[in-house]
Amino acid sequence: MSLFSTTANLFKIPELRRRILFTVACLIVYRVGVYIPMPDVRTQELRKAIIARTGKEGNVLARVEELINLFAGGALDNCSPLGLGIMPYISASIIFQLLVTVIKPLEEMQKEGEAGRRRINQYTRYATVGLCLVQSFVIARWLESPDRTGIQLVEPERAGLGFELQATILLTAGSIFVMWLGEQITEDGIGNGASIIIMISIVSRMPMAAYDIFIRKFDWVHPFTPESGSYGIVTVLILVAMYIGVVIGVVIITQGQRRITVQQAKHTRGRRVYGGQRHYMPLRVNQAGVIPIIFAQSLIQFPSWLAMAVGIPILYELLGYGGFFYTAMYIALIFFFSFFWTAVVFNPVKMADDMKEYGHFIPGIRPGRRTAEYLEKLMTRVTLAGAAFLAVIAILPMMMNNITNVGWLTASLYGGTGLLIVVGVALDMVQKVESYMMMHHYEGFMRGARVRGRSG
Repeated sequence: MSLFSTTANLFKIPELRRRILFTVACLIVYRVGVYIPMPDVRTQELRKAIIARTGKEGNVLARVEELINLFAGGALDNCSPLGLGIMPYISASIIFQLLVTVIKPLEEMQKEGEAGRRRINQYTRYATVGLCLVQSFVIARWLESPDRTGIQLVEPERAGLGFELQATILLTAGSIFVMWLGEQITEDGIGNGASIIIMISIVSRMPMAAYDIFIRKFDWVHPFTPESGSYGIVTVLILVAMYIGVVIGVVIITQGQRRITVQQAKHTRGRRVYGGQRHYMPLRVNQAGVIPIIFAQSLIQFPSWLAMAVGIPILYELLGYGGFFYTAMYIALIFFFSFFWTAVVFNPVKMADDMKEYGHFIPGIRPGRRTAEYLEKLMTRVTLAGAAFLAVIAILPMMMNNITNVGWLTASLYGGTGLLIVVGVALDMVQKVESYMMMHHYEGFMRGARVRGRSG
């Protein structure tokens, strides 16, 4: 069965067709909203100010702006009310995932089932509003402050408390609207709406990266002997091959698992013997997902900001983006949060107790404490490999930006959070579509194999 006939089968299933069309409609609404600017902001001057800070010699503020732009699909360039995107909601969700593990009432609430999860989701929405108000006010004050080049980003007669309140309300309402769209996609679309919105925002930046390579820097006059600072056909082919290789590597590691053999104990009842089956427990290589890079990116900016605020240029240069100390701290934070987040979501003691209670055991390992020690030791080794992979993916854009002549927008697509999110969400979408098609007895996209699900 060809790919075209398989794709055509998607629209032969009424429920799946409805969900796909609903998801597409929500994403169109979101993308249209990205290009609607806020009033009283000089969007052309804002774009110039952002572009002026995105060179190789950029600074911490430039990297933050590019990161926000990446997750918001360019909404910051247009100063759209949707400029914060879905990230405040994602941040609040991560915070509550951590709080559930350390605050007993929240842990008990989660164990209540669907009702408890709904209450936690409601608290997450309240926290999202709080984060939006703070971030929106900071952005409003930043827009009011003249750029270092002397450019005024807000109409002078409109600057003041009135503009700050207006911008704060608009940005908060825009982010809440994006959160609502994500929830609608989760309920009536193809699922996991927040992740899909982030993926579409990141993918929307790819045409700009292609434009930067083929229009701005490709030497069409001398494609085989390009001038200095331009690209030739060989360079472009190498960049494309590198991107394909990186994507393949991310897919392999994202789907990579360490499978542990688990045996079920036999039970004899009368003349019949029950149990005795053997199955596997999968331990994901990248158990923490993209969380370590997000946390590391958030914390790595703090020392540089502090040095810039205090006015210590030497310290700022040492901790500047792409430097040795910056990269070393970045890698160390990724390793730390990889082990930290894995410890949060993977509890070997509880898993060993559950296995013992249900009569499962690992061949050659005693149930109980020995099983917990074995799982912890094995997960430590697996997490070490996953953390090393995340560190390579995280610093790859910096290497591309420093070694090659590509801009930061293009380099950011070769790794970091963007690529991990796109690959992970795409695999989840394929898995969900596969399940719908298999239920209706249609051949899926992955003939001869199934796409394994991802947790978190």
